[in-house]
Amino acid sequence: MIEERDISVAMRDGTRLAVDVYRPDAPGRYPVLYAAALHNKDIQGPDIADILPPQPAHAPLWFGPIEAGDTRRFIANGYVHVIAQPRGSAKSEGHYGHEDTDHYDLIEWITQQPWSNGKVGMVGISGYAGEQWRAAAQGHLALKAIFPYDACSAYGGMFGFRDFNPGGVLHAFPYLLDVFSTVHESRDRPAELPAAEEELWRAAMRNPDYKQYINLYNILTQKGQRTFIMYLMMTHPWEFDGTVERAEETFKKIRIPFYTGSGAYAYTYKLHWLGAQHYFQNVDAPKKLLFTGPAHLERPFHQYHDEIIRWYDHWLKGQDTGIMNEPPVRYWLMGANEWRTGKDWPLPETQWTKYYLSHWEALSTEPPRPASELGAAAREPDVFTQMPVTRTTKVERLRYMTDPLPHDVTVAGPITLTLHAAIDQDDTNWIVVLKDVGPDVSVRTAREGERDVPSSLPERELTRGWLKASYRALDEKRSKPWEPFHKLTQDAIAPVKPGEVVEYQIQILATANQFKAGHRICLDITSMDVPTGTGAMTNVEYIPYHVCSSKTVTHRIYRDAERPSHLLLPIIPEPNSRRPA
Repeated sequence: MIEERDISVAMRDGTRLAVDVYRPDAPGRYPVLYAAALHNKDIQGPDIADILPPQPAHAPLWFGPIEAGDTRRFIANGYVHVIAQPRGSAKSEGHYGHEDTDHYDLIEWITQQPWSNGKVGMVGISGYAGEQWRAAAQGHLALKAIFPYDACSAYGGMFGFRDFNPGGVLHAFPYLLDVFSTVHESRDRPAELPAAEEELWRAAMRNPDYKQYINLYNILTQKGQRTFIMYLMMTHPWEFDGTVERAEETFKKIRIPFYTGSGAYAYTYKLHWLGAQHYFQNVDAPKKLLFTGPAHLERPFHQYHDEIIRWYDHWLKGQDTGIMNEPPVRYWLMGANEWRTGKDWPLPETQWTKYYLSHWEALSTEPPRPASELGAAAREPDVFTQMPVTRTTKVERLRYMTDPLPHDVTVAGPITLTLHAAIDQDDTNWIVVLKDVGPDVSVRTAREGERDVPSSLPERELTRGWLKASYRALDEKRSKPWEPFHKLTQDAIAPVKPGEVVEYQIQILATANQFKAGHRICLDITSMDVPTGTGAMTNVEYIPYHVCSSKTVTHRIYRDAERPSHLLLPIIPEPNSRRPA
């Protein structure tokens, strides 16, 4: 290949961006695969891949930002690989946030090069995927298709509040990612902010929930001069007015084919998992959706390149790869450990099934019977009390489980928990966890050893849901039974009256899992998680913790006929199966 690095490309306002070009060492014009992200372009190239072979996520040298794709694969298959550094980062000039036409200008530059045949696609995951949506909306005619795997937020830009912090529960992902940052940040003695921003900053500084995480408080004191996304989330912990409407207008601007998706690991990132689904559901264009398994992608990123190349051989080279003749949705079904396909997402064949929270911490498809049949005791709540992380690392919970399943049960799609609950403070974080527990073919009797569910059963966490109690207000127009759409704007935030029983609709991020016969469907209801490392870090960079309450909170869960707390699970009938779900 021919390598050209640190090319300086001027945008329409004169700002110069740094660009690397890798192209076949042969004359001719080629289709171009273009990548751009805030991550350092200098760690994306083949020289790094020559020294650092793909690392699994549990390896100490796994480094998240190596995401622009396998240059040698692209060159060998007759493509040029262009990797750009957005303005305001690394070797590029300017300030990040003023780049609304930069993708258009860069693609225009690409089309004018002697090695370009005028057809452009885009590659790269995560941050590189987020930029692909932005480029598609800018509308250069040479951009024929995109492949934004591990898509970023669909609402409010790449790091939009809704997909980044579902349910309004802040997480520390931006803080943990800051070690990778190449964004230009100037630091000086903090100055006074404009009056409205100064008041928001002072309110954040008074927030005891922030102050207990001294690492986050440290960012606040510097008034936005570092780790700006985390700073902005703490000073403006809501979705800005008009965000949803603007996103819906952007969806209409994206008219080119796209192939999006993510993996089951990404429910911890949230924005990748949710962004892929929201773009797929809202953009009307030729499209495909790929949901992969729970193992995180290796770095340097090299997986699924067969699919990427098939996609671009079709759209950029006009080859009949058959890729558009296949079902539009393909997903990895955990438990069964096999690929499945579908016609849409959620899957049209879904049987939405309620699993009720029941007595003795059971989970059952039988609705609760009226109190008149059971007596007043049936109205008594289940209770747990959580002390803050300043006092404990023990996460208290209520656990609800089915009996051992008599046959395989396939769950694939988004999930909702309807929760009737009271708390003794004015706010809390609901953190709910869906698990596959088993195998267990035992029965429960009064005999020793059979009274309790064995504590030794393996547990596999599948997905989670989050909702800050004060953010419970729903956008009824946009909500669906399987996906509550919360307002999340500043004026919709309302503290809870202590002791009042409130109905919460909690969005649980989609999963695809086959609960095997003998296993149990399990729901844990909690209100706290904790950093797994020291110094408020985590042992795994992409599994962040959340900003939780600094108060001790008692939670009461109601599950009677008048207040039927329940899961809504997307049950998928098994082919050729006559058994009911």
